[in-house]
Amino acid sequence: METLHKKTLFITGGSRGIGLAIALRAAKDGANIAIAAKTADPHPKLPGTIHTAAAEIEQAGGKALPLICDIRHEDQVRAAVELTVEKFGGIDICINNASAISLTPTVQTDMKRYDLMHQINGRGTFLTSKLCIPHLMKAANPHILMLSPPLDLNPEWFAPNLAYAIAKYNMSLCVLGMAAELRPHGIAVNALWPRTAIATVAIANLPGGGKLMRASRKADILADAAHVILTKPSREFTGNFCIDDTLLWENGKRDFDHYRIDPSEDLAPDFFVPEDSKPPVSLKALVAKPAG
Repeated sequence: METLHKKTLFITGGSRGIGLAIALRAAKDGANIAIAAKTADPHPKLPGTIHTAAAEIEQAGGKALPLICDIRHEDQVRAAVELTVEKFGGIDICINNASAISLTPTVQTDMKRYDLMHQINGRGTFLTSKLCIPHLMKAANPHILMLSPPLDLNPEWFAPNLAYAIAKYNMSLCVLGMAAELRPHGIAVNALWPRTAIATVAIANLPGGGKLMRASRKADILADAAHVILTKPSREFTGNFCIDDTLLWENGKRDFDHYRIDPSEDLAPDFFVPEDSKPPVSLKALVAKPAG
């Protein structure tokens, strides 16, 4: 299976950034895409709503269903899943993309922020997957995909921002457990994570975010990697913790330069990438910076 034509994707947090990039890649195949996210009205600093995302999906060749949904609330997720099934006849793919982040050490982590990260990252992923599973069991090639890191328990990933690391690894623990639980049902459960920083508006809004943006790759690399995963046979490819460029390389991709934002910058590594995971291509700058 090499296409997502007429497949139905349920994507959390897909109104912008990585989630939207994955949706647009699927839309090129003619997929049906439910965008389940909170942003119905424009944000002053973060462009993109469920409605603008739906318009982009339709323009790219897909069919879109924008759904106002806060994945912290079971009733909202349940309603969004039911509306997706009513609209498109089922669900083939569940993508847990929604995530909250706070890169703060323990003492500086506000408990409201701690709770938010755990409600969205861990609980929201578990809840969304749980409610999609009965429909995935009826699909021909069902997949659950988490945007979460490999389970590398190196203390250096936890020390600087413990609360976020725990919350993000909760998503990966769902991959570990659900892959084994759902294997007999033919439902694939995998994780996808970027090797480098990814250029999103959220990064641009961080202090010093402009430099990090220039040292990032486009979200297209994750969209292309997700497409590879989601078109694999679900009974054969499950329980994997994939790094975007390694996965693409293993599946025949050789040109990675076009994913760079600024070829004169070294690419910035992302969190949680294991030391023994070696990049298939150099992360160094491709061109010299102008003198002066």
